[in-house]
Amino acid sequence: MFVTISLDGDRYGINVQNIQEIIGVPETAHVPNTMPYMKGVTSLRGKVIPLVDLRIKFNLAEKEYDKLTVVLIAEIQENLIGFIVDSVSDVISVPLVEIQNTPHFSTNIDPDCIYGACKLEEEILIIIDIEKIFRDDELLSISQQET
Repeated sequence: MFVTISLDGDRYGINVQNIQEIIGVPETAHVPNTMPYMKGVTSLRGKVIPLVDLRIKFNLAEKEYDKLTVVLIAEIQENLIGFIVDSVSDVISVPLVEIQNTPHFSTNIDPDCIYGACKLEEEILIIIDIEKIFRDDELLSISQQET
């Protein structure tokens, strides 16, 4: 099962097992000297969570946050991270046999982050492997924002 999100008009899927919750964009404390996609940190139930704007991480044009913008709280290698996306559509079930490998896929997203793609009605859904969005050094830098 996948949570479907929108970024710059395209739909992406993220394994629902990686998502702990979906929240509106919270108040954010800016953290100086971080990567451009790091929008700061927020507190959620007593935990400090770094916020990453997926548009910027994937080299897409920045966009002002609006009423549809949400944050996906995900756990990556025991780190809670908030991913800011344009919107969330729904949760869908896609049989694994329908997901095709995309080794030569042309996109702004690092190919290592793409698990595959599948056809949904008249559009293509790109499946993101959220566990591979960050290099090890990036994840270390982001996880240090929690302290």
